[in-house]
Formats: sequence, C-alpha cells, structure tokens
Amino acid sequence: MHAIYNAIASHRTRFVSELKELLAIPSISTDPARVADMKLAAEWLCGHLEKIGLTSRLFETERHPVVYADRLDAKGKPVILFYGHYDVQPVDPVEQWLAPPFEPAVKDGVLFARGASDDKGQLFTHIKAVEAWLETAGSLPVNVKFLIEGEEEIGSPHLPGWLADHPDLRSADVVVISDTAQFGPGMPSLCTGLRGLAAFEIHVKTGESDLHSGSFGGAVPNAIQILTSMLNALHSENGAVNVPGFYDEVAEPGADELRSWGTLAHSDEEFRASAQVGVLAGEAGRSTLEKLWSRPALEIIGIRGGYQGHGHKGIVPATAWAKCSMRLVPCQTPAHAIDCVRRRVMSLAPAGVHVDFLSGHGSPPVSIPVESQWVESAVRALESGFNKKPVFIREGGSISVVTRFVNDYGMPCLLLGFGQPDDHIHAPNEKFNLDDFVSGIRTSAALIAELAKLDSTL
Repeated sequence: MHAIYNAIASHRTRFVSELKELLAIPSISTDPARVADMKLAAEWLCGHLEKIGLTSRLFETERHPVVYADRLDAKGKPVILFYGHYDVQPVDPVEQWLAPPFEPAVKDGVLFARGASDDKGQLFTHIKAVEAWLETAGSLPVNVKFLIEGEEEIGSPHLPGWLADHPDLRSADVVVISDTAQFGPGMPSLCTGLRGLAAFEIHVKTGESDLHSGSFGGAVPNAIQILTSMLNALHSENGAVNVPGFYDEVAEPGADELRSWGTLAHSDEEFRASAQVGVLAGEAGRSTLEKLWSRPALEIIGIRGGYQGHGHKGIVPATAWAKCSMRLVPCQTPAHAIDCVRRRVMSLAPAGVHVDFLSGHGSPPVSIPVESQWVESAVRALESGFNKKPVFIREGGSISVVTRFVNDYGMPCLLLGFGQPDDHIHAPNEKFNLDDFVSGIRTSAALIAELAKLDSTL
C-alpha cells in the first residue's frame, strides 16, 4: 500500500482541484432552472471516470441522468459497487454563506462549497482511490462499479426503476456508500444503522375565504389556531410522540450496543454548540445518542397560513397547512407510522372543520449486521486509512437507496462516512476537511486491497 499511499499524497493538490471543478457545477436537483447543470455534472463525471480508466455510460431518466461506470477484469474477485449522488441541496438562505456556494474555497485546510461533504466530496474519495490503484499498479485487484445518481436529494424517484431494469449492472458482492459522517474529529466510523423516513401534510379549512377580524373574530374558527392545536397534541409533555400505536413496532437496541455507545466521547454541550441552539430537547429519559440513533421522531418542518406580507392585516384565516416529517427506527414501517398519525390527526379534527391528511414519500429504516467478512475488511481499511481504530455508530438520517440494496436485493452494504457532524450539510457554509478527504481516499484504496483477499460470492 505504500506506493499507492505515496501516489495519493503526491496528487493531493490535483485531486482537490478536480473536486473543485465538480463542486462548481450547481447541480440542484429540485430546481427546474438547474436541469442543464444537472446534465453537465453527470457528463463531467462520466468523462472523468473514462479518463481514469473505466468504461462509463450515461442513462437518461424522466428527470436527471444516472452515471454508471465499471472495470471488470479481476476474474473471481469480489465486485464492489460504489454508490453516490451528484445532486446537491438548494443553497437558501444564500445570504448566510460566507462565500458563494458554487465557488469552492479552501480556508485553514477546509473546503467550503455546496456538495463538499454531501455527497460530491465523499464520492470523489472512491474515484480517486481507483485512480491511484490504476496509476500505481496498472490494474485493479477487484472489480469495481460506480452508480452515481442525480436524484438522491429529492427521494430517488427514478432509481428503483433503473435498478430493476438493470440487474446485471447493479449486481455486486458488496455496496460501498460514503454519505454519512464520522462520529467526530479523529474518530473514523462505520455506520450500522439508518433511520427511515415518512412525510405527511395536514391541511385545515374552516370556510371559503378569510374573514374580517373585526366583524368575525372571536365568533368563527381560526384555521391557524386549530392547526397549531392539533400539531401540539402530537407530542406529550415529556417530548414523546403522542400517537397511539406509534411505538408498537420500535425495536430497542441491544444491551451490548447501548454499552458501546456509552463508551463514545459524546458531549451534550458540544452537540448543543454544534447545532447552534440554546437548549436540547426531545424524549425525556433518553440519551442524545439514543434519540438520534434508536428512537423515532416527528418534526414539523413547515407551516403556513393567513397573511404573510408586510404590515398588519385584520383577518381570521380560513386555511392553514403544515408539512411534517417522521424519522423511523428499526422494525418500524412508513405505512404503519403514517396510518397511526393519520388516525390521530383525524381524531383531533373539530366538528365542522375540513381537515385533509396527505401522505408523502417514505423509506424504511435499515440495520447492517456487524459480523461479516465485509465489515471486518472495512474495519481494517478504516484503521489503515486514518491510522486509528474505527468505532461503530448509527446515523439519524435516511438514505433510501441503502434500504433498497439491503432489504430488497439482500446486498451487503458498507457505510463509510468521511465527513464530520458539523459539516453543515443541507445548510449554509457546507464544508469538508481536506485531511478527511485524503484519509477517505486512503481508506477506499485500502478497502480495495482488503476485499481482494476474498473470493466473489456471485
């Protein structure tokens, strides 16, 4: 590995420069005005993968392209499928960025740009690891595939169809994904679980139009007041979700796993500071790591109603709506959680008031077995790449494609996060520490070497 590690170190400046090129493309998948930029990012990746020695193809979907590339000349050796996404979140509020989000800038060894950590920077570690192997050894000791989509940030609506239509292309011994984070600085981590997701909306309508508050205020129902009362009722005073049946499917973590979390150097004060909030909240009697990793959550993520303009307008609002999101834990299913909340919401609807409950997208949670040859190889690779033993963690977020690979196709997944919890993903001033970037490349290169010791299971 010394020659490959030396190549990675010598090319560090160029690797960062190339990553900046990719980060400069404003590939915001949710923005219709960025369709051309999405195509540009996909084409850039396709060309770059060809340049380093892989065969690549661009697959059009109804919205944004899928990039596929492979190098399959290591007979009898495992096939690694590297998954990532080239789309990024919107940049709003743009005024809070310290520098333009698509003009990548390095300060004190940290790269700032939208997509730096989620997920272009982390994806790029694997591309550069493959390049370092090919440049140094002239070939790969394993078979590799890259599957890079452009719709992860909008729920991957077309990826399931692509996977179903191309079983030969997505087939692999193991899937490697870097779209999570380390537990903290200097703490390389292997993620063994992700929370699922279920979204819904509540719409309240009390009448045909807003009414004059002088003529009707106090005598007719107020849509915002009713909506907020219903939303408040979805949580109890101790912070738990106050929905009958909601916790029926929740699986508690085992005693060994809880003990391992207790050994992690977690600080509630540091966590609070990283979130830039004045106080922590949530379910009473549960540690912060439990709340994030093994307990479900219900969040109100948007609310609207009444007058939103400048100044004052004397009305009684007739309509109001709220968007909500649930994070689900092992054994919970989106359908059951949605059904429980729907029944609870409709039971709270006052007589004579029209309430609509709209289900949104969802994905189940996922658990990854720790005892496997794939995980053992990843542990050794992380230790080699970071010069430190990794820790096992869960993540509070969701990656829908992991559920697809694990639950639907029975494919082992390795979740190797190289970012940091405070990388501001989905927020202004997203960043990626360049030392972590290099350590990620080293880890990926080491993983290739470790997996080459195994035989293919296909």
